[in-house]
Amino acid sequence: MSLKRQNALVELLNVSAKEQKVADVRIGLGYTAVCLEKHQAGLAWTPPRTVGCCTHLPLAGTLAGRPASELLQMLASEQPLQRTLGLATANALLAAGPLPETSREEVLDGLKITAEDHVAMVGYFGPLVKRIQKIGCRFDIIELDSSRPGVLNPEQGRAVLAECSVAILTGTSLVTGTCDELLNDLGQPREAVLLGPSAPFCPQIFSDTPLTRIAGALVLDANGVLQVVSEGGGTPRLKSHVSFETMIL
Repeated sequence: MSLKRQNALVELLNVSAKEQKVADVRIGLGYTAVCLEKHQAGLAWTPPRTVGCCTHLPLAGTLAGRPASELLQMLASEQPLQRTLGLATANALLAAGPLPETSREEVLDGLKITAEDHVAMVGYFGPLVKRIQKIGCRFDIIELDSSRPGVLNPEQGRAVLAECSVAILTGTSLVTGTCDELLNDLGQPREAVLLGPSAPFCPQIFSDTPLTRIAGALVLDANGVLQVVSEGGGTPRLKSHVSFETMIL
């Protein structure tokens, strides 16, 4: 497993992370949220349960009040749940600093997909699937869990990523540890976007990749996000508390 992007993000944010403390941590069924003392918050996808006991995280009960740098370091961990905490912390830290310019343009509008395109989607983004299918282009979906009809597994998807003209990659790949592999598998797409609330608005760590866009979420209402996450909510319930933005690289 390669964690090049994760390590780069830790290195980039480590200094600012030492100056801030974590105020609150919520590990929900769908997402994890980390809120800093100055009330900036970040999100990351929560991986499915894999442990066989009731304890998911031995540090539970001690995270709030720690320096943000301690949670940020978890982004380079071998454990998916720790990477989630690290990524949510990184997204909170990025929100606390000056961000490059972003746009609220809808993702598909920006990609300008036509019937001549070959679209590869890694991760099943339900709201986008039907819209892309209506365009009439070649459309392949790749997932770790390929039990869904018509979905390719990662090994089958490697050839697809190498030849597609538009790639839509899930930001959760930074949690699963597959992000570097996916980026390495890309050929020369005219557009490649890292998509979802987990995606960090950090162009520096993707400068050597084919990515052309990052489409993520900026938390507007930290208290609202913390409540939704705590109560098991996902993206639909988060919409009123975040702003979905796109950054062109």
